[in-house]
Amino acid sequence: MQYFELFNLPPTFDIDETAIEQIYRRLAAQFHPDKYAAASSFEQRQAMMMASTVNEAYRTLKSPTDRAAYLLQAQGIDADAPEHTAFAPEFLMQQMEWRETLESARAEHDESALGALDEEIAGEQSGLFRQLSAAFAENQTETAAALVRQSRFLDKLRKEIQSALP
Repeated sequence: MQYFELFNLPPTFDIDETAIEQIYRRLAAQFHPDKYAAASSFEQRQAMMMASTVNEAYRTLKSPTDRAAYLLQAQGIDADAPEHTAFAPEFLMQQMEWRETLESARAEHDESALGALDEEIAGEQSGLFRQLSAAFAENQTETAAALVRQSRFLDKLRKEIQSALP
């Protein structure tokens, strides 16, 4: 639970995102390499490594998907392992529909369709995060792992939508 310890947060899925921002700003300032410009080369390297760790911890803890995968990894569960490829048929069908909508909107340069698709997927992902919260609260790690995998698909789709927007 190194990242949670670094940010002085409990190792749980549900965390205060405002606290993450505040702690990140404080840690980033504390370990910023410029503060160590006059320090020894050893101290400069240490500051650089800490700054890198702070940035990686922030990225991981800020993203609900990455945070969930990190929590599972601490329990010895690799939600992103390549052998986990089974998804519910309904989920796969929805993915195909969204991809078709994305390709159509992209081909037509339809910003409103892209925005509407992003909102729809964001809503779906919010529901998925509520399910993840419940799965962690009830220590249902296999359910949480399956939800992380689904969330990865939604993250990827949303990134594709964002890159298609001007």
